[in-house]
Amino acid sequence: MRAVPDWTGPFDPAALPAELLTAARPCVVRGGFAHWPVVQAARQSDEALARYLIGLYNGTRIGLFQLAPEARGRVFYADETLSSFNFERYAATLDQVLSGLLGVAHSPEPPALYVGSTTVEAVLPGFLDANVMGLGEPFADQALISLWLGNRTRIAAHYDLPDNLAVVAAGRRRFTLFPPEQIHNLYLGPLDPTPAGQPVSLVDFAQPDFARFPRFAQALAAAEVVELEPGDALFIPSMWFHHVEGLAPVNLLINAWWRQTPEHVDSPLTTLRLALMTLRDLPEKERRIWQHHFQHFVFGADAHTWDHIPPAARGLLGPIDETLSRQARTQLLNQLKR
Repeated sequence: MRAVPDWTGPFDPAALPAELLTAARPCVVRGGFAHWPVVQAARQSDEALARYLIGLYNGTRIGLFQLAPEARGRVFYADETLSSFNFERYAATLDQVLSGLLGVAHSPEPPALYVGSTTVEAVLPGFLDANVMGLGEPFADQALISLWLGNRTRIAAHYDLPDNLAVVAAGRRRFTLFPPEQIHNLYLGPLDPTPAGQPVSLVDFAQPDFARFPRFAQALAAAEVVELEPGDALFIPSMWFHHVEGLAPVNLLINAWWRQTPEHVDSPLTTLRLALMTLRDLPEKERRIWQHHFQHFVFGADAHTWDHIPPAARGLLGPIDETLSRQARTQLLNQLKR
């Protein structure tokens, strides 16, 4: 697998360049956030990291996934029916989680403990004042900044709709990334239920079953991989698949998500679900017709496609603002209720 390329452009951690935050491909910023106080604490010891975090903690309970040792850290489905999961969910305090991680740090076969997508400011007020992301405008207004904490866990390959800047604050993480067009070769599971919201690859990256998933070999040929140390950052563009492994007894990642679209733009996943309901099971000749329609109205449309229609009469064919989006959403909801 190829290495994820390093960022070679200008870089200021206090004011991240827009060229980085809008890049079309993943890239790594080595040591870009090594100055963070949380990184400095983590480099001292896991205990120093725990003390730093507890010093900011406000007592809010957080969601914890716990897996039995035999899961080997793979956060996944419980069996081949794909109807349940191999982890238990708990509400815990941060000090309980940290004590648990430190308590099993030297175990040869520990249970996996995993805290996913937890809003930083909701749990650690003031953290971002000392550990500045430097997103700038307009990204700062849109960004959701979260923490991910755990031991040696494996998160199945999945995509996220927003762009993603992931900073390793403690431990080590390995990311294996695939471009969006590899979706056919990654053998995604169902849209629902999913371990954490998005469909995931059913391939066990630690032991790929090429007899069951033969096209996965093609995905690996297109993959990019990187291991990150404390202070390193990885930019993951929207919709790039990523498989994430925690490689140390205590791993902490801080990430920012944002979209390069206005807030009134709905998730395309909503369109996908509606397309599955309304288009997939049509006769083939009708599906091909609708394929042309989508090419005409959506994927092939440009600034001149609707020149033959007066601007005031274009409706959804013209620029869509928050008011028009709200009207269209109301109309769609009324149609779905029939």
